[in-house]
Amino acid sequence: MSRLNYHHLHSFWAVAKEGNLTRAATRLHVSQSVLSTQIKLLEGQLGQALFTREGRVLRLTEAGRLALSYAEGIFTTGNELLALLRDSQRRERHVLRIGGVATLSRNFQENFVRPLLLRPDVELVLQSGSLDELLTRLGTHNLDLVLSNRRVHGDADHPWRCRRIARQPVSLVGRPRQGNEAFRFPAELAERPLLLPGRDSDIRAAFDLLCEQLGLHYQALAEVDDMAMLRLLARDSAGVALLPTVVVQDELRGGLLEEYCVVPHLYENFYAITVKRHFASPLLQTLLKRPEADVLGVAPSNSP
Repeated sequence: MSRLNYHHLHSFWAVAKEGNLTRAATRLHVSQSVLSTQIKLLEGQLGQALFTREGRVLRLTEAGRLALSYAEGIFTTGNELLALLRDSQRRERHVLRIGGVATLSRNFQENFVRPLLLRPDVELVLQSGSLDELLTRLGTHNLDLVLSNRRVHGDADHPWRCRRIARQPVSLVGRPRQGNEAFRFPAELAERPLLLPGRDSDIRAAFDLLCEQLGLHYQALAEVDDMAMLRLLARDSAGVALLPTVVVQDELRGGLLEEYCVVPHLYENFYAITVKRHFASPLLQTLLKRPEADVLGVAPSNSP
């Protein structure tokens, strides 16, 4: 049997991903006729049609879908090999690429990578983006890990490995209150303007459900998708902010903000998302084995 032509397989893969011969030809800097010929040669070698044409749209056949799944694995492994060998030649430094969902607390991300910050043999590459963008980079091995506050579920096409690495209660925080007056939960929610995560947030959805169950109506001073901005507004306005305390850990320690109360039964979960690698990074294992309190930057208790 003749050996598989991987150049033709790559051409097929590009067309299958683009769903269009013209766009794939532009991406690969070849003519459409050359690309079409390469795919026909691959189909001849495999003995199966890989596409059917519906007007100007190319549709994968059953054999095409099977070939695409193999091609994805082949080229992903190739990218992994390239990254592994390229990084090993960079002054013997270990490179770790971590993506963080844009709405995730910067304090949490810093706490997570803190053990590596002072290591001269480690280079960290930290990227931010939407969850979908980061998962795409993870799937092509351009990232080693994605940090998220949303769980993802893997399947045959997306073999994500998602594990919860920390969970923290969600609190109401604000400027320090005069005297020793305690925050009246839940009654005071209706009396104070609130700084809330955006409506796409799991925290916000759970909080709204809680308020509905309690029959409470609140006044939203601001709805903020970005936790870094929510942190600034909590510090610089008179509003009461709903967030995990890890977001404002520095302000709480410095006395700029005060934790009014912990909202019952409301949590934010933090997840680490990876894919199966042929060469697992020992640096990742170091980070993922840490205790939850360490990941959250919680000071150890002095109690016996």
